[in-house]
Amino acid sequence: MDTDLLIRSMAEDVKPVPRHAVGRRIAIGLGLGAAATVLLIGMWLGFRPDFRVAMQGYSFWMKWTYSASLATVAIIATIQLARPEPARLGWMWVLAVPMLLLAAVGVAEMARTAPDGWLAMWLGASWKQCPGIVLRLAVPIFIGLLWSFRQLAPTRLRAAGAVAGLAAGACAAMLYCLHCPEVSALFVLTWYTLGIGMAAALGALAGPRLMRW
Repeated sequence: MDTDLLIRSMAEDVKPVPRHAVGRRIAIGLGLGAAATVLLIGMWLGFRPDFRVAMQGYSFWMKWTYSASLATVAIIATIQLARPEPARLGWMWVLAVPMLLLAAVGVAEMARTAPDGWLAMWLGASWKQCPGIVLRLAVPIFIGLLWSFRQLAPTRLRAAGAVAGLAAGACAAMLYCLHCPEVSALFVLTWYTLGIGMAAALGALAGPRLMRW
């Protein structure tokens, strides 16, 4: 059989993929994972008893906005890498923008605080636990993304795993705001980012094994 004819015959029964199907699939996986993470927070850590009051202060929105900005970039990259075509990730330098902005906020906080209080600002009351908590909260979201990838076609598995881990970690940090009482930008920049980075690193390790198709 002629090669072109064979290709045409194989393609005749292929149904067209709905527009935005990849984004919807990723969104479903994220939603399922996020719901499980919220349940985990409620059962394991508990929600802030002063949550309504906290939402009226800048520190809550500082933490949430920082995490949300990282999550947005990571989710866009995840959608790109879920497809078999080549994806350019050079634009992900924009991740540095929220980090630099948060660092500027941290410097401003330090300027308003006596030097002997800087260490307390940086470490807070939970620096030892924070990165590990963010990492654990990211697990259900990463599992949800793995479920999404089961019907997708990534080819750069390590990069796809890394950005999926980054997305899971950043989304977990967003949801951790439901519990976390820390208020310092330096704390968030250091320990939230470390937890998110750990999730990205584990995603990079797991991607080649768990995202094969």
